[in-house]
Amino acid sequence: MMQYRTGGFNLMPVVVKNLLIINGLFFLATISLETAYRVDLFEKLGLFMPGSPYFQPYQFVSHMFMHANFNHIFFNMFALWMFGTAIENLMGSRRFLIYYMITGLGAAFLHLGVNYIELISLRNELLNAGLSPAELRNYVESPPERVPSDIAGALSGYIRKFIIPTVGASGAVFGLLLAFGMFFPNSYIYLFFAIPIKAKYFVMAYGALELYFGIAGRPGDNIAHFAHLGGMLFGFLLIRYWRRKRHIYY
Repeated sequence: MMQYRTGGFNLMPVVVKNLLIINGLFFLATISLETAYRVDLFEKLGLFMPGSPYFQPYQFVSHMFMHANFNHIFFNMFALWMFGTAIENLMGSRRFLIYYMITGLGAAFLHLGVNYIELISLRNELLNAGLSPAELRNYVESPPERVPSDIAGALSGYIRKFIIPTVGASGAVFGLLLAFGMFFPNSYIYLFFAIPIKAKYFVMAYGALELYFGIAGRPGDNIAHFAHLGGMLFGFLLIRYWRRKRHIYY
């Protein structure tokens, strides 16, 4: 049976607080180890495509605590606090942590799934151009400085799928945004801290933009739009499942 939490509103609930701390520690470790010892944590903890020489299964979790730069972690952590605080107070800490991790993992799976479809297309193009599977593997393991101009674009795109990691809590954060829009649809979110818009419209508009940019595939765009959509999709499915089972709160 569904029950409502009545313990009051905590401005810094325990899971949100610890997630902020962990993300901050990972960010400081990334900078410190790179500066002091030339250790690249992105290579170890970022999420690589399965089949990449850098891929490890634990990266499905570790990549959620890695961030590319200060702006990246600042905006993700601000959104985690802003939306996560309301959601954790509503759901309870245990249920919130489950939700956060599942949406983060769901984001990773959708992102890799879309990348895999794109990878198959690039692979077929390169095989049709005369490259062998063994040559493609060698190119991934030892990217060449120069390639024939007629396959340069496809080969470069193919190699990037394997050697550029995905990092950030954005997938889980978009799951929180989706939850906020579902639980507090008529609450106002202030764009640029000035323009009020109801949460339900903000979520729908943001989701539509992410879908557009993900499909458009603009050159030079390094944002994992389908990871954002994956967080929202898995968040929606999980909330619907919990509502049907009548145990949102825990």
